[in-house]
Amino acid sequence: MKRARLPMLAVLPTTVIASVIAVPFVLGDHPLRWDAGSLVPHLVIKGEDTRQSEASSTGDDTAAPGASAPATVDIAKVDKEWKEGMPQWGVQLYWEDNPEHSLKYVEKQARLHSDYLVGLHANSVSVSFPFFTGHLESTKISQGDRTPTPERLTRVLEIFHEAGLRTTVRPIMDEASLDTDNGGWRGKIEPSDRDAWFASYEKFLAPYLKAADSEKAATFVIGTELNSLEGDTRWDTLVADAEKLFAGQVAYDANWDNYVRGPITMPVSHLGVDAYFPVKVEDDASVDMLVDGWNEWLDKKATGPLPKITLAEAGIGAMNGAYRAPGDFYTKRTVNPEVQANWYTAVCQVVQERQMSGVYWWSVYFDDNPNDKPDDKKQSRLDFAGRPLTEKAIKSCFTSDYAGPGTDTAS
Repeated sequence: MKRARLPMLAVLPTTVIASVIAVPFVLGDHPLRWDAGSLVPHLVIKGEDTRQSEASSTGDDTAAPGASAPATVDIAKVDKEWKEGMPQWGVQLYWEDNPEHSLKYVEKQARLHSDYLVGLHANSVSVSFPFFTGHLESTKISQGDRTPTPERLTRVLEIFHEAGLRTTVRPIMDEASLDTDNGGWRGKIEPSDRDAWFASYEKFLAPYLKAADSEKAATFVIGTELNSLEGDTRWDTLVADAEKLFAGQVAYDANWDNYVRGPITMPVSHLGVDAYFPVKVEDDASVDMLVDGWNEWLDKKATGPLPKITLAEAGIGAMNGAYRAPGDFYTKRTVNPEVQANWYTAVCQVVQERQMSGVYWWSVYFDDNPNDKPDDKKQSRLDFAGRPLTEKAIKSCFTSDYAGPGTDTAS
């Protein structure tokens, strides 16, 4: 049975948001990937240290690409497995695959990240990975060399499920070919033939929907930040066909600007928001000031509880000036860990006070070692793994008394 289209009601006058969101767009407010680093006590599996050096990031040369690691590996378990109605406390894991990496390497990285997530007291993980197109008017979707195969995705999901983690599968359009220097962004694509684009996209998605279904993933995100295609009636058929292949929740993740601008009409059962709301405060702003800034944005859409909304992406750079452009991963200003940690604390408070479904922090890169501290000379300031203040804020959030949407236990 076809789902009713999901309307998000509210209109923010264009003149109000234009001046506020224009600058973050220029800076690049739609994070995709970057080199990252991380830190928690390292995992040792059967006497083998899983920490990766730069040299080892090319994979295990002694293992054939199809070889599987031994099945009997101890893995850390979540504190409490997610059940319907509980908040989703999660992280976006961004995975650009390398076909030269053996399956053994992929499994090793998945276990490493699983252990890290459990150490944060997460109960959920979203696996984001790239797919590709040509220019803004292209009609063809492709699986590039960096797109994990459905088979490798299946194995990673299996490992996360062994740890008791709720899983989301989230393909996201890579922007490398969209001429981002001149404003190219996935939210601006205008396929010259929309029928052809949707047919190509559905063909690409089908094997990943089947893989997600085979491993009983909880959610499949059918699209992310595709502003220019939102509301197209062709989504009705695509989503209906997806629901024939995948028994879980089919969702769509809207970008924050479109979320507050007006109705988002998509035929899905759940809406996520990639939430990079700029707040015009100084670097020494209190958590309460940040919470107030977020609520000003959210109130443009709707006041009160938002139990049907999940923050699919939330994060900010650990640097001065980040509050005014939280999604900017290009700029490298002076490192300021307190800015990031306070933002995470504030966002978690908003999630609880507005009774949202949960939050996923952006992000950890799949080829990272979560034991390493971030290299601030090379990496994005948005990286949170390996920043003790931010990890402390995440753990505090994930171990709070908040029981989920519809409860009054927010702390």
